[in-house]
Amino acid sequence: MNHTREVEVVVIGAGQAGLAAAHHLRRTGFEPERDFVALDHSPGPGGAWQFRWPSLTYGKVHGMHALPGMELTGADPARPSAEVISEYFAAYEETFDLRVRRPVDVRAVREGTGERLLVETSDGAWSTRALINATGTWDRPFWPRYPGQETFRGRQLHTARYAGPEEFAGQRVVVVGGGASGTQHLLELAPYAAATTWVTRRPPVFREGPFDENAGRAAVALVEERVRRGLPPKSVVSVTGLPLNDAIRAGLESGVLDRLPMFDRITEEGVEWADGRRVAADVILWATGFRPVIDHLAPLRLREAGGGIRVEGTRAVADPRVHLVGYGPSASTIGANRAGRAAVRDIRRLLAEQEPVAA
Repeated sequence: MNHTREVEVVVIGAGQAGLAAAHHLRRTGFEPERDFVALDHSPGPGGAWQFRWPSLTYGKVHGMHALPGMELTGADPARPSAEVISEYFAAYEETFDLRVRRPVDVRAVREGTGERLLVETSDGAWSTRALINATGTWDRPFWPRYPGQETFRGRQLHTARYAGPEEFAGQRVVVVGGGASGTQHLLELAPYAAATTWVTRRPPVFREGPFDENAGRAAVALVEERVRRGLPPKSVVSVTGLPLNDAIRAGLESGVLDRLPMFDRITEEGVEWADGRRVAADVILWATGFRPVIDHLAPLRLREAGGGIRVEGTRAVADPRVHLVGYGPSASTIGANRAGRAAVRDIRRLLAEQEPVAA
């Protein structure tokens, strides 16, 4: 399509944050396809959840919060989370008639005409007065670089390409990363692999007791401070610690979660520390997290010297037309819901201010 279509708001991404934002737009009077459009590059509903490995069942998911206006009830905890949540998101889109367009790849967002933004996509261009960016992180896995990495004769993969423990049967696996994915991988791999080794940059912090509202607010505040300063955001999980549940306790007691400090180099046969310690490996599994998918916003020059986009609430400080939801402090399921509502509230105010005053 060669022509440019005009809407009031473009939502990029239809994961938790994007759907929450679309819902609040719909609820406050914006009509899909007429006033706003939701674009998603994934093949189907489910956001990043649709790509999770089959052994991550719904019962293992930490803190999946319902989308606004529709609870997720009666889900079988033994079913893969990818199936459960994709079906839930699909039902949500249909129930609220959000009319998500997919698959649509957003290639760039740049300055348009008449104080509008121009969103260039694989499905043509959109001219919009405001933008809600809800692209998440799944499409940008973070791969650290270590000396000798290119010489390793075994297999290296990231969590983003992990398909389950069965394919590692009889292999020696080094798991890198101290987050929830790393511990989940180790606990799953232990019955299959010939050996597992866990390495992290910092000693893992395990959290005892309930994670109440005050603790949650404190954790979010730490992440929020980084984005206010224009620094790349850290995940909320990075400041909350890992929940010390029965599975984690069993892993600690059995030695599966016996953590080693980060190695110094990778060799042809495995990994090596400066003190001469070596671990042979067939596989290095990088559970090292993800980075925000924001390269399509580069033409707007929103990044600060610190490498991140400075955000107040959800609004990009450098351009009040742009809101980032599911970014930094809102990169959790409950945070994404709240951010979607806050972004729509601010956008409604912005659009009202832009309306011409009658003579």
